[in-house]
This record gives sequence, structure tokens and C-alpha cells, in this order.
Amino acid sequence: MNESLLLVEDEEALRMTLGDRLRSAGYVVDLAADGEQGFEKATTLPFDLVILDIMLPRSNGLDVCRGIRSAGLATPVLLLTARGQTSEKVLGFKLGADDYVTKPFDTTELLARIEALLRRTASHSGKGFLRIGSVLVDFRGTKVTRDGLPVYVTSREFQLLRYLAENAGKTLSRDLLLREVWGYEIGTFTRTVDVHIASLRQKLEEAPRKPKLIVTVPGFGYRLEIS
Repeated sequence: MNESLLLVEDEEALRMTLGDRLRSAGYVVDLAADGEQGFEKATTLPFDLVILDIMLPRSNGLDVCRGIRSAGLATPVLLLTARGQTSEKVLGFKLGADDYVTKPFDTTELLARIEALLRRTASHSGKGFLRIGSVLVDFRGTKVTRDGLPVYVTSREFQLLRYLAENAGKTLSRDLLLREVWGYEIGTFTRTVDVHIASLRQKLEEAPRKPKLIVTVPGFGYRLEIS
């Protein structure tokens, strides 16, 4: 285990104690004490996961999360919140967060959430790579190439591709994708899934009108084919 984590927490005692606990669990840990410092590190240094407190000075955690995603990075983000309000959690998911833990939390639970997020990111390969024909997805580096050439995908497109990869071979409904990738409530009417799928096909498929990688299952949803 050599995964690199960034912990952004303004409470010094918790920052130091939790940082030491994460290191003892085998992680490489960097620390930031406020939102601006956290954003700078998250967008300039390579991390496998960012642990981000919401209540931060000099830019709160939600703004930092938004900034990370706006910068085009798909690094997993785990939010720490002391308030536990449903609206705040939903907003965090809409801004691109991957999970949250409410303070006060049990360190064992936090470690389990971290491990789960890292497993999801590196699914289908111990090295964090997934090859689909001529397409190579680097989950750790949050990069996509096709025939060896870089392919620009937005943060949300990468999150969608990652979720499809985590469930390769399974048919996923639009409602499920909206909930898991966008954090929307079930029953939300929007064509955002179809728009993002179409965009990924244009970038990854040899023949976007006759897709072989991301296929439509009429009446059900979409499925990623990796065989």
C-alpha cells in the first residue's frame, strides 16, 4: 500500500492525529490547514484521494471540491462534515464528491471508506489501469488515451466512465447513473446521462453511431463492454 492521500483539515489536533493514523495504516499523507492551501496541493500534486473537511478557512470544502472538478481532475474526494445535513451532502455529491463521513467519526469507519474508494478507482487492475480495445484508462493518473494519444475528457465524463468500468458488463439504468455519478434524486428528469454518454462515444468509439464500447440496452440503460 503506497497510495498518496491529501488531508485538508483546519483543526490542528485532528489533522495531526488523523495524519499519523493514516500513515500507520500504510498511506503516504500530505496535509493542508485551509481551503486555499488544500486546493493548490490538490491541483498541482498527484494524489490518489483527497480527504476534505467542509468547514475550512480561506475557502470552504465545497468550494474546494468544486474547484478540483472544474480543474478537470477526477481524484476521489471524501468529505468530512460536522453538520450531517442532507442538503449539504447532496450538494457535495452534485459538486463531484465521492463519499462523506460525518464528524465525530470512528477512524475504523473512515479507513474502510478510504479503502472502498481506492478499490473503486483501481478496479479491474491492481495498477489502476483498464484497457478497452485501443482505449487505456488510467484511474490513478485520471487520464485517458486512445491509440496512445491523449483524449480530453471532462471531470464528469471521467467519473461516468469510471463508474461504468466499476460495473463493466452490467446494464446500468439512467436513474442509477444519475444517483451514483451526479447525486441526483431518483426520478429526476434530465437528459444529462445521454448527453455525456454521447460525448464519451465521440471521443472513444471508432464508430460513435455504432458503439461497441458503451452500448445502449433499449428500455434499460447502458453497459460498458470490455471483452
